[in-house]
Amino acid sequence: MRQFSREFGHSYETYSFGYCNFAVREAEDSLGNLYARGFLPYSGTLDIRDTFYMARSARLTLASLTLTSENRRIAKKHDGKFTKERIPVSEFDSRDESFLSFCLEYFKARHGNAMPRERLEFILSLKLISHIVVYKKDDTVIGYVFEVSDTQMTHFWYSFYDLSYLKQSLGLWLMLDSIRDSKEAGREHFYLGTAYGEKGLYKTNFEPLEFWDGETWNPDIKTLKELCRRDG
Repeated sequence: MRQFSREFGHSYETYSFGYCNFAVREAEDSLGNLYARGFLPYSGTLDIRDTFYMARSARLTLASLTLTSENRRIAKKHDGKFTKERIPVSEFDSRDESFLSFCLEYFKARHGNAMPRERLEFILSLKLISHIVVYKKDDTVIGYVFEVSDTQMTHFWYSFYDLSYLKQSLGLWLMLDSIRDSKEAGREHFYLGTAYGEKGLYKTNFEPLEFWDGETWNPDIKTLKELCRRDG
């Protein structure tokens, strides 16, 4: 991988000078190695490809996965309620209008204008997503999950679901279901994405969680929670 930095901010008062760290994926780079070094796929600019950014992210070591009481509560609520099909992205019709509309409407309701159609189409074109998991109830789609995976790892990149389930913790269950499937598939690590702000605290419901602190994978979840709460 080729690494580079871009200036982000500075404070002369404290002699603090900030730089954002990026990596460009090269032919010999495995996804697992990029993720293990604290990088996540970048999709913030529509003309930049094969680029990853370093951030405070979270992951699980699947061999040591322990279901918490919250995990078991969520599993009891939703297990067995839906059908599921994990479709290789090469076999999925990502131009289907009903699929695109479902994802865009979910994101607009939950996150405002962070995912316009152009960005969603760009993400789908990056050749990083390995599978799109489709969840249905009585033949009606209730959710999609975008997974990035190789033989070493799975990254739960994006999920989109029927917002009538918002107060039933369906999003948390979708992540749990992907975690269990990844463990069953023999993957080593499961990446949950970034861990910032109060909205990132739900990821601490999984064990044993560790977070990228800029140098290493840190298992101190008390510190992670404090960081998330201070982000605001």
